[in-house]
Amino acid sequence: MATDSTGHSPPSKAEPKVTVPGIMAAKGTKKLTMLTAYDYSTALWVDRAGVDMILVGDSLAMVMLGHEDTLSVTMEEMLHHTRAVARGTRRALVIGDMPFLSYQVSVEQAVENAGRFLKEGRAQAVKLEGGAAVLKQVEAIVAAGIPVQGHLGLTPQSIAMLGGFKVQGKGEEAAKKLVDDAVALAQAGCFSLVLEAIPATVAQRITQTVPIPTIGIGAGAACDGQVLVVHDLVGLFDRFVPRFVKQYDQLGRRLYEAVCRYRQEVESGAFPGPEHTFGPPVQ
Repeated sequence: MATDSTGHSPPSKAEPKVTVPGIMAAKGTKKLTMLTAYDYSTALWVDRAGVDMILVGDSLAMVMLGHEDTLSVTMEEMLHHTRAVARGTRRALVIGDMPFLSYQVSVEQAVENAGRFLKEGRAQAVKLEGGAAVLKQVEAIVAAGIPVQGHLGLTPQSIAMLGGFKVQGKGEEAAKKLVDDAVALAQAGCFSLVLEAIPATVAQRITQTVPIPTIGIGAGAACDGQVLVVHDLVGLFDRFVPRFVKQYDQLGRRLYEAVCRYRQEVESGAFPGPEHTFGPPVQ
């Protein structure tokens, strides 16, 4: 089989679609990969690379729309971006991130908005933040036939309560609360669970306790899979770089340099050249 420039074999177009049962069955057998994407073009490349899940995260509020946090993004904005990602995805499971106040107000509103992600956004699952406080919402959404991914630890929509982007689950009491919430979310029907910014030992404890896959982000290597914001992964977002991020490229710097070369060539007259022009050259 042919390999790409990294030496890896790209996924075959015949590879089956990733499903929720497939994700659940992967626990203990393979490490799962998840990345964010917010547009058609990025989703296309992430999907081609063979990532298992694509999260249309509410982090688009910061990395795509320039907000200070995730709280300002709306349902309409999330659906707009989810539709674009779904159009660029063939293999990966597309998960829509339910934005702030789209599920906290009532169970009925939570089910309705979750359904919109599948019906209008063409996602195959939704993600929401929180533990015991959202169990009724999770149960109702799952009962409506909509797969739910949970999210514990650093939950950015609760940043005002948490006092900032801080590691969660420190100390035995806080760790036990996370474990209990994880068990409750699994029992409520979540098919997987994101663990963000918690001690690796706590993440390992949760991973060993719950029957569903855990997806870590700043939660250590014992999790069943990992997720990163794609803009962090490739160096396109430089407002801050969390400790748990590994940057595999610096596309922001490369984009900047390419644009500088373009500007210089236009100003000098080097671009466009004859090879970029139709018809006989202008004398």
